[in-house]
Amino acid sequence: MGRPYGGRKGLKRSGTSAKTLTSKRSRKNRHIEAKVARSPSPSSSGTSSEEHSNGVASEVMAVYKEPSVYDNLLVKLGKSSDFLADVCRRRQQEEEGRSDIDEEEDGGSESPSASGEEDNSEKGSDSESDSSHAEGTDILKPTKVDLMNQNEETDTEDEDEVFDKDQEHDVEISGQTSIDAPESVSSFKDHLGHKLSEVHVNDLKNVKWKFKWKVPAVGMSMSNWIGTGQCFFKEVDHNSVHGLQKKLSEHWLDVYKKDGGSDFYSSNQRLFFSVCNTYRDIMHCNKKPFYLRGMEEDSSIMDAYIMHALNHVFRTRDLVTKNNEKLAKHQGDVKAEIVSGDEFLDHGFTRPKVLMLLPLASIALRVVKRMIYLTPSKNKVNVEHMDRFLDEFGTEEDDKNDENFHDDKNSKPQKSSKPSDFQALFGGNNNDHFMIGIKFTRKSIKLYSDFYSSDMIVASPLALITKIGEAEIVKDKDIDYLSSIEVLIIDHADVIAMQNWSHVNSVVEQLNHIPSKQHGTDVMRIRHWYLDGHARFYRQTIILGSFINPDINALFNHHCVSYHGKVKLISEYKGVLPKVLLQVRQIYERFDVSSVADADDARLDYFATKIFPKIKYSIEGGIMIFISSYFEFVRIRNFLKSQSASFCMLSEYTKQSDISRARVWFFGGERKIMLYTERAHFYHRYKIRGIQNLIIYSLPERKEFYPEIVNMLEDSHNMACTVLFSCFDQFRLERIVGAEPAKKMVSSEKNIFTFC
Repeated sequence: MGRPYGGRKGLKRSGTSAKTLTSKRSRKNRHIEAKVARSPSPSSSGTSSEEHSNGVASEVMAVYKEPSVYDNLLVKLGKSSDFLADVCRRRQQEEEGRSDIDEEEDGGSESPSASGEEDNSEKGSDSESDSSHAEGTDILKPTKVDLMNQNEETDTEDEDEVFDKDQEHDVEISGQTSIDAPESVSSFKDHLGHKLSEVHVNDLKNVKWKFKWKVPAVGMSMSNWIGTGQCFFKEVDHNSVHGLQKKLSEHWLDVYKKDGGSDFYSSNQRLFFSVCNTYRDIMHCNKKPFYLRGMEEDSSIMDAYIMHALNHVFRTRDLVTKNNEKLAKHQGDVKAEIVSGDEFLDHGFTRPKVLMLLPLASIALRVVKRMIYLTPSKNKVNVEHMDRFLDEFGTEEDDKNDENFHDDKNSKPQKSSKPSDFQALFGGNNNDHFMIGIKFTRKSIKLYSDFYSSDMIVASPLALITKIGEAEIVKDKDIDYLSSIEVLIIDHADVIAMQNWSHVNSVVEQLNHIPSKQHGTDVMRIRHWYLDGHARFYRQTIILGSFINPDINALFNHHCVSYHGKVKLISEYKGVLPKVLLQVRQIYERFDVSSVADADDARLDYFATKIFPKIKYSIEGGIMIFISSYFEFVRIRNFLKSQSASFCMLSEYTKQSDISRARVWFFGGERKIMLYTERAHFYHRYKIRGIQNLIIYSLPERKEFYPEIVNMLEDSHNMACTVLFSCFDQFRLERIVGAEPAKKMVSSEKNIFTFC
């Protein structure tokens, strides 16, 4: 196991006398009391109005104050640590307006930290937090010998780890030279250093987000960025990359030129990085994925969020390293500075700060390989366990490709009867249960690092759900490594939606909770907003996909609560009706419904009363009913059984032998009706033969599926297609028929529309 950033081995208690500490504390208390008497406390501080009159502090009164999470944590940990017990006692004295001298006059005992007893803390790890066996570790003051021993026991790559002064500065790239700016302009520092007032926190808990501004999206003619708060696009310097570390920005520029780029500052990746660097929650659901021939755009967006993630991890690590050096230089005042000031508050509960949720191992392979490629050379002298990673996440075909991953431009899809986008998406490792920790040291990248010693976790929603379930059953297991996630990236959300979006909801609900164990973290260096339970307001969530649906939209609206606000891409669609190659008469029938909760029942009722009677008394077979969700599939299946209808089924859960049998029955006319789900089409892309009449019970989420399904009517004599929809299907309807026709169809007095 590695060592925590702030961890110290074999540290002894300070030999500073109780009298000296008491004298310092009492002088500080008298200074604070005098300052309070001169100036009123701000109204947002929570101070009782009885303590002030005309802006002047009154006499100190004994007023009960609800203990904070920080107070409760100190009390709990103080039971196993004399030092923390002393800290808790002194904190209570300060709040009550008493000094250490007052305590001694009242008969208080000597400070445990001055007793001269020696204690050794447990050995730390190379991360902010180690595994659960480090629970209860005392936070003690280091000596020079201890710090030397600590450096000797670090990983080989960290032996000469020194904080680079140039990392304190942001960078403005000018092609050949870099202009340093003070770190105070860093969005990273401003973001994590901001203190939320209780009023602001309460507003965030109850806020209903309103998008107040709109800006055209560069390179997308029918798309606009909308956002809450003030518009930041006008403030973005189009000739710089503010907030990005010098070593990252220089390497990124070199990579861009090496890949053939000519205008970095106008590129999609630089523009999207500027959006990510605001630490607002982002929803970009009109991205052209790589499997739909959108290689350039998809790679540009991926490069931007990877650089943002690397920048966040590197800045976090450098900040902790810098503070460790400061602590080593100020040994005598270390304890007092940590307790009284905010200078060394640089920790979360655990080390992992970035979580990436991806649907398939092949996509994870693509992202991690690109991440390694975008990491500066001096930080990847050694990439540990790369062979294992390629074996587990790749295929033999992947091994033949360039390990640097140049957007797969030279890769050729294998010959297959399946569409090209299906081959691109499912041609690699289709495993949807994976999870890997990634740790960055000064000179190396460690794949498969322990989750508690990792900087970044790349996982599928299914793998995390499994971990969550195990933690609920087995007491010794926990998921506390999710407690300090500050950047959450959900890429290819459209593919995850085809798997099980509820897993994503469950994972997000488990983020940023107070951990069940200490995990060896230096409690005195944890940021206050973590201890106050406000970490979710500092977490940035970036959702990327090729389309939006109500589930994705609901997650963005209700679970993404960054105090900076939200940015969302909205798009208008031309529709995919021109891609229907046959002269098919497409009849859209709208059923009226008053609420989302009643939509499913209203759809089934309309089908049972308006559509099914025509099918039931028809002699002709070859009727395929296309259904979007498995829930709707079950309802239709049960309804057809109740009507003793002749039908067969083809869903995502149907066995291969049953699939072959159903296709033969339907084509041969032995079964009159076939039920076919969107997820079955997504995973298999079957071409169903024998269709004479097509009924689309619910429109597909993926717009490209609509022409594929309708074009299966090529052997039909009637060339007829019936589509059911309601006003709550507007997202899907826009993508298929176009934005303007969809608006008219939803609001029109007519309820039947025909396209030919």
